[in-house]
Amino acid sequence: MHSDDEGSLAGPSSSELLGFPRDARVLIVNCDDLGLHEAVNAAVVEAVNRGVASSASLMVPAPAAAHAMGLLAADSDLPFGVHLTLTRDGPAHRWAPVAPAEQVPSLVGADGLLLPSAAVPELLAGARIEDVERELRTQLAVVARAGLSPTHLDWHVMADGGRDDIRELTVQLALEHGLAARVWLRPGRQAARARGLPVVDHDFLDSFALPLQGKAERYVRLVRALPTGLSEWAVHPAVDPTPVDVDLDWAVRRSDYDFLISAEADRVLADEAVMVIDYRRLQRAWAGNPGATSHRS
Repeated sequence: MHSDDEGSLAGPSSSELLGFPRDARVLIVNCDDLGLHEAVNAAVVEAVNRGVASSASLMVPAPAAAHAMGLLAADSDLPFGVHLTLTRDGPAHRWAPVAPAEQVPSLVGADGLLLPSAAVPELLAGARIEDVERELRTQLAVVARAGLSPTHLDWHVMADGGRDDIRELTVQLALEHGLAARVWLRPGRQAARARGLPVVDHDFLDSFALPLQGKAERYVRLVRALPTGLSEWAVHPAVDPTPVDVDLDWAVRRSDYDFLISAEADRVLADEAVMVIDYRRLQRAWAGNPGATSHRS
């Protein structure tokens, strides 16, 4: 779990802004990394359609993105966002930007590929905002050309885009396209709420931060301790790949999948009266907010 702040923001909670009672406990369970691998794609669809997950996020530059977009086209009721991606997960993963590399030179290495996730500090130090915007718009255009309708924007690896100007660009693009945006860190949450935009009320949870041992029991405890207001979990399910052709932390992903489709997960959420929602509710609130004009700070 990330702990960048000291609690919820002042004023009405985002869940109240969305129309829930003040004492409601509301949770988004979002499956990140759709498009990473076909074993991820299969698990994400099952976790949303048969499990307790509520939405997903598509990585357009990732190697199985075309497969994922085919699944989304065949299942138009599955809510998904665009998992904005400016890095590849490791040196063995050879992902290029969606825009031509020569048009986004500050985002790529000498090989024309996106930088590995371990090089995020280097990326953020050198990325020109014009290149970032060009790549993000290209990723969104790919989704639009596929005839798909996302609900929100969020980030792969870099929470809120990693820089204030990138975060504001993300919000601008969301508003321009009639979407919501995942805003997790306190400065961004304060800025969004000042514009009347609902975002999570509390620290976020990234499933990679949880230890493998006793993970299901930890999830159950987290549900029971969920505070009032809007929370979000970023989970990363996958089924076992055949063959194991690349290292994608399969044990972490399989443990998420096992919990999300379990009867125990369904039962504890029901017992605790937790309301699980997807980003469509936030999307409507963002699109319906006349004060949230698209601008850059």
